[in-house]
Amino acid sequence: MKIPRPFAPMTLSALLFLFCLLGAGAMAAPQTIKPGELWPDDRGKHVQAHGGGILKVGPAYYWFGEDRSQDNDRRLRCVACYSSRDLAHWKFCNQVLKLADPENFGRGWVLERPKVFYNAATRKYVMYMHIDGPSPGEFRGYGLARVGVAVCDTPEGDYKYLKSFRPLGHESRDIGQFIDDDGSAYLIFEDRPYGFRIARLSPDYLTVEKEMCLIPEHMEGGALVHYQGLYYVIGSALTGWRPNPNKYATAKSLEGPWSAFKDIAPPETNTYGSQSTMMLKVAGTKRTTVIFMGDIWRPRTQWDSRYLWMPLEIGDGKLRLPEPKEWTLDLATGEAAIHN
Repeated sequence: MKIPRPFAPMTLSALLFLFCLLGAGAMAAPQTIKPGELWPDDRGKHVQAHGGGILKVGPAYYWFGEDRSQDNDRRLRCVACYSSRDLAHWKFCNQVLKLADPENFGRGWVLERPKVFYNAATRKYVMYMHIDGPSPGEFRGYGLARVGVAVCDTPEGDYKYLKSFRPLGHESRDIGQFIDDDGSAYLIFEDRPYGFRIARLSPDYLTVEKEMCLIPEHMEGGALVHYQGLYYVIGSALTGWRPNPNKYATAKSLEGPWSAFKDIAPPETNTYGSQSTMMLKVAGTKRTTVIFMGDIWRPRTQWDSRYLWMPLEIGDGKLRLPEPKEWTLDLATGEAAIHN
């Protein structure tokens, strides 16, 4: 009699991956998104993914962001991960990064705007983050201006912090991520003295390899999308927590030249109280929708900061953020419909 071999034991990371993938649920009918409202996860808790980004893995979307939960250990800086298959209902997967001061940055150090890339060659998930705080010997200010890098074997596992550095020797504050249609990966980073830069990652994604362009505008919250042959970039003025009129420019290539910047919404609305963090492209069977992802910051109650997601009016070199209203998204067809 032949005895069947037992299944190989699964690692904790693999179990988490399977749990989140199954828990994300099957893609359903069009789902409603309510910008500016509390966004409960599967536990009924408000999603903690501020300054975040989205990574698609197979049929599942993973949303990473700053976890500013009120009950977090104040000695740690945390990044949370959520999964979904409809971009409306999110399952909490893990606090994928719970980081104490990793390089003796000092008490005032911060971790912001985490973004995760998947490197198919190394089969690693690579997280970039804004690392900042006072310069050595100082007690206040944002003099570090670095990016941090962490890696993991699965999207929702425990990430291992590797290092921090200044990309290509430049200051780096707010960061954004961009994956082009050919799969190449780029980092957007604000270099306060000069503007903001778009740079290609190295083959292993663990460093920045080549600058594509410097856009000489003083902007943060950089977001980029490639749509119908044009690159669209969005940036936010340097007003700290206070919202401002976000603006966009276009170019036929990442190297530029870039057009003059224009408002994405009526300037008196201050981008409807939000700040850009990413543009997410959803390609369906009938159309491609580009979603503006923004943060509505509440600096005194950061755990209660909200999210403004809206489908953009985009094409022919023009981009407009509609007034926030409830809207539905059909992932299968790519169609978005704003409720009146």
